Amino acid sequence: MALKHLCWMLAIGIAAAGCSRSAVPAAAPEEPETLSVTRWTAKTELFAEYPPLTVGGTSRFAIHLTRLDSFKALTEGNVEVRLQGGAGQPEVFRVDAPSRPGIFGVDVKPTQAGKRELIIVLKAKGLSDEHRVGEVEVFPTAEAAGAAVAGGGDEAPGISFLKEQQWSLDFGTAVVTEQAVRESIRVPARVDARPGGAADVVAPIDGRLTRVVEVPLGASVSRGQELARLLPPPSVPGDLPQLQRARAEAQSTLALATRDRERAERLTTAGAAPEKRLDDARSVEEHAKARFAAAEASLAQYNAARAGGATDAEGSFVIRAPVSGVIAQRDAATGANIAAGTVLFRVVDASQVHLVGQIPEGEAAPARLTRGAEIEIAGQPDRIPAGRLVSTGKVLDLQSRTLPITFAFDNRALGIPVGQAAFL
Repeated sequence: MALKHLCWMLAIGIAAAGCSRSAVPAAAPEEPETLSVTRWTAKTELFAEYPPLTVGGTSRFAIHLTRLDSFKALTEGNVEVRLQGGAGQPEVFRVDAPSRPGIFGVDVKPTQAGKRELIIVLKAKGLSDEHRVGEVEVFPTAEAAGAAVAGGGDEAPGISFLKEQQWSLDFGTAVVTEQAVRESIRVPARVDARPGGAADVVAPIDGRLTRVVEVPLGASVSRGQELARLLPPPSVPGDLPQLQRARAEAQSTLALATRDRERAERLTTAGAAPEKRLDDARSVEEHAKARFAAAEASLAQYNAARAGGATDAEGSFVIRAPVSGVIAQRDAATGANIAAGTVLFRVVDASQVHLVGQIPEGEAAPARLTRGAEIEIAGQPDRIPAGRLVSTGKVLDLQSRTLPITFAFDNRALGIPVGQAAFL
């Protein structure tokens, strides 16, 4: 009997303990789904996240602002969230600085329910912008907001790419727009000197180079700059006595002409001879001077050629650069004997060049509609505008079966070597 009583007490104790256990707490109500919006203007990109708006409730706006000129986060400025329109008075909520670079946290606490227009305004140093987000609903209670958002349906699946991630990369966004897509082809090309932009410097006559200016390959020269001096051979290269005799005769003739002119001056002064007599004597003297000077020059030229030449020898030809550019070829050395027509230098203007592409025969017909092109060059990460279209060929190259197309290119900034292979 005592054992049975003990068992009943144990059962009652267990039941009492079960009844005294605290109840499981009810699940907390879920937070309403966050809303988001993305807008662009010509200056900034807006991405904002915020909970549904309720009367008397504080909705924390996380406003992300990106500069479109650099695709970087805004690091200073103030932002206003404006609610206006509808039956109520305008309401403005403001923050004076970002909580983190690019992110402005604004607490919005509406006082009136209904349809309102949401406007986000940015004011920063050197930049002001306004995003008209559009119509939003301010709900009277949190329950009404939750019910309305819950009935909105699920979002389409996508890949998350946070603005904080975008700002740390070389990344940009743009509004999708409809634009014309032009047909294009990729053809091999080369950089050529333009017509008149390259010239060979040749020897005008036979002779000896008495001086060659030190201009290495690639050196810049200007038009008219002296490059070399050329001493022509004497007219009678092997007959020194003949040159000396010609000089002596010219000297004797000059002396006679000088004495005759002096005699004519005395007679004319005394009135014994007419003025014409003096004029004739002066003319003969001038001719004699010229003959003597020529004989002297011939003898000096002979002596300079026999001695190996001198840089300032009389009768030397000064050879100058015909165009401004760079030295692309040099085959001249001081003291060398050269023949007329020998190429001494080649000067190329590399600042203004032509880009010549080779269009395949099968693309020749649409090539007539070409209006522009871009250049692809090894070592250059980006394509470069090819410049002004000069001409499209009308005769196929018989060997390559291609049609030439030429663009004028300003090469001063990039300095692409003439002869460089490229693609258009």
